[in-house]
Amino acid sequence: MKIDFVSDVACPWCVVGLYALEEALRRVGPGLPVELHFQPFELNPQMPAEGEDAAEHLARKYGASREQLAATRETLRQRGAELGFSFGERPRVWNTFDAHRLLHWAGLEGKQRELKHALLAAYHTHAQNPGSHEVLLRLCEELGLDVQQARAILDSDEYAEDVRERERFYQEQGISAVPSVIIDDRHLIQGGQPPEAFERALRTLAAEAGSMG
Repeated sequence: MKIDFVSDVACPWCVVGLYALEEALRRVGPGLPVELHFQPFELNPQMPAEGEDAAEHLARKYGASREQLAATRETLRQRGAELGFSFGERPRVWNTFDAHRLLHWAGLEGKQRELKHALLAAYHTHAQNPGSHEVLLRLCEELGLDVQQARAILDSDEYAEDVRERERFYQEQGISAVPSVIIDDRHLIQGGQPPEAFERALRTLAAEAGSMG
């Protein structure tokens, strides 16, 4: 079974969706072989490198009051805690394009999932800038990725067109919100669903395909 997880590093509901999906995969067990690929989506492709105050950005983009934002943060904190993820304060929103370029490369290196987790924790737990080259290189070093190669990628436009091509592809498929989980190129599950929802879908689709070992 192939699963494409379309998401942005800056998206808190993508954290919830990923951790719920992974919990569902644990429940289903190793009898269902799965290839999990992370696909790029930018919530704020025009965001400048210096970022923007998160409360101001969200209020302007979604028309949300500070009270609504606080309620959403509390919901995310609770959902994250249930799944073993700790949401901290996220005072700024930053550009994530370079993070997506490195995620593309990490996929070629067999470490995409590890880098995705590291990026989500860096931003959503520790409020670190996922567009900062210093942050990105430190995460690569911690994961055993080639730091010199990562630096060369960041200092160039390598994989930029690959990322943009993937973004265009999913936009053309009608994906306008994340997380979007696409199973075997045919079945779409959207939003930060609970593990039970993913588990039901995985078991049903695996049974239909006869892919449970």
